[in-house]
This record gives sequence, structure tokens and C-alpha cells, in this order.
Amino acid sequence: MSAQSISTHEVTAHATVAVSFKLLLGLYAIIPICLLLRFFDHWFWQDYLQQNLPSSPYHFILFQIMFGTPHIIASAIVLVSNTEYLKHYKHNVILMTLAIAVAYFAGNMFIPYRVLYIVVASWTVFHVLKQQHGIARGICPLPDWAFNLLLWLSVTAGICIYIGIFLRQGLSVDQTSWLKEIAAILCLVLAVSTIVCQRYVNTSFGKWFLWSNVLLVLSSFYLYVQQYYFLAILVPRFVHDATAYVFYVTHDYNKHHEQPKNFIYRYAARCGVHVFLVLPVISFTLAFVLQAYGDTVVNAITQLFWGTEFYRVVTVGLLGYLALMHYYTEAFTWKGDSPYRQFIAFKK
Repeated sequence: MSAQSISTHEVTAHATVAVSFKLLLGLYAIIPICLLLRFFDHWFWQDYLQQNLPSSPYHFILFQIMFGTPHIIASAIVLVSNTEYLKHYKHNVILMTLAIAVAYFAGNMFIPYRVLYIVVASWTVFHVLKQQHGIARGICPLPDWAFNLLLWLSVTAGICIYIGIFLRQGLSVDQTSWLKEIAAILCLVLAVSTIVCQRYVNTSFGKWFLWSNVLLVLSSFYLYVQQYYFLAILVPRFVHDATAYVFYVTHDYNKHHEQPKNFIYRYAARCGVHVFLVLPVISFTLAFVLQAYGDTVVNAITQLFWGTEFYRVVTVGLLGYLALMHYYTEAFTWKGDSPYRQFIAFKK
């Protein structure tokens, strides 16, 4: 999900459970945890983790099932299972679907893979960090110039780190060195800028939130330089995905706990499934089935009926489409005038 600006005093008639900023801040505990893992690995475990962890979380199917895919599926479920939301945003969904289809075919035909990858990677990093900075602005309001300065320094540094990790096999020694140097300079400027901008935040809690977002980037850069690529991606990915889930589950509880308003929650109520469990159970189950068996099932079907196989229809095609649609819709579905927001409130 994404947010422009939210307030701890915002209350709606439909929101009986509020999103806690303390809970959201607590998710950033992944930063010291991953840093301690790095230090313990070096001091006591002879760099075992560095040598044996996957080169990125996306090479570890359990990570895909636990993070990334479930919250993207949950986002899609929230949108399409509530008919009033789908009607409200149907033009956006149709236009974006057409845009993705055109971009996919044009990209495969005319755009080099690396360029296309960098574009999608940049959008991914922007989506992840915009969410966290947008939420933090509700507890540590900054002037527009300061907010945009810290956001774009974070995003630019994050893009360098992301590219340095995921495209490192195809980068020359000089290119890798340049990326690290650029990221280091951006991280230094980000830290200095945060010191300057924190004077606009009047509470210690707000400053904790402000610096937590900055440390998402700084810790990821440090872990990247130390070649703990898995941990470098895990830090922002965990915070982003877990934060999104807090919003999704809170929204669905407030919307459906008194009277289920769509077929999913009506069926769950008949089965006695608690409203808090419905969205996580469905999204994690679908993530597991699609990641583990989706391509195999599709290939078996196409082989049976057409005598051919298609390359990663589910894990790249379907889930890739859902991810891009998620990046797009989450930029506006949680804004103040969105129908989603009548079921969301906030508290410290």
C-alpha cells in the first residue's frame, strides 16, 4: 500500500480497530536483527551465512511464499472481492491492464532486457520507499521540500543498491565500483540531510520514525557492500510487506467484522473462520500454490492439449501482472478520498 499523509487523529465511523504507529515502528526491528546476524556470522560462524544464504531472497521460494507475493495477492483480493471498489476503479484497472500488455509486447520486441529490468526495479524501489515515507509523514510532518528531498535520495540510493545486487553478474568491475560509490555518496547525503530536516519534527517518536526510514536504506547499503545480499533485500522487503498487511487486515476487519459484505467473508463466517485470519490464510495459501505448482500445472495442461509448454506463465506472467497492477493501484487506493479509507483509522 501507499500513503501521502495520514494523521493519528483521523477517525472514521466505520473504523473500530486503528492502525498503531507503535506497531508499524516495531517492524523496523528487522534492521538491528539483520545487522546482528551479519556481525555474529563474521565473529562466530566463519561467514557461513554469507556463503550459504541465497544471493537474493527471490532465489529462496520460502521467502517468496512468506514475503512479496502474499501481500500483492492480498492487495488484489481487497480490490476485486469488493464490488464497489472494483466499480470505482474499473477504468484505472482496464487502462493499466492495457498499458501492461502493450509494454510487455513492446518491451520484448524493442527494449533491451537490462533496460526493462532497470525500469521495473526502479518502480519497485519507489513503491517500497514511498509507502514508508508516506506513512511516516503522518507522525513526523515535514515541509514538502524536505519530504521530497529525503524520499528521492532514498529512492535513488535504493535503485543503485537494487541494481548492484540483482544485475551484479552482468556488471563489469568498474560498473560495480561506480554503483557502490554513487550509492555511498547518496547515503552520506541522505544522512546529512536527515540531520538537517529532523528539526522540523517536534517529537522523539516522530524522529524515531524518520530515522528508521533512513536506516532502511543505510543498513541495506551496508549489507550490500558486505555481500549479504539476502539480508540487504530482506530489510526493506519485510518492513514494506508487513506494513501493508497491517493495513489490509485492519481494513478488512473494520469492513466485515459486524456483517460480511462480500462472498469471501460470508463463506468464512459460515465456516467459523475469524475475520482477522481470512485474508492472510487465502493470500498465503494462494502464494504457496501459485509459486510452487502454478507453472507445473499450466505446463501440464498446455502440453496435454497443444503439445507445447509456455515459460513461467504463472510466476512471471500472472504474478508479474499482479505486481505491476499492485504498484499502480496502491498509489491512489489509500489516499484520503479513497473508499478504502473509511475503514482505516490511526493511533500512536
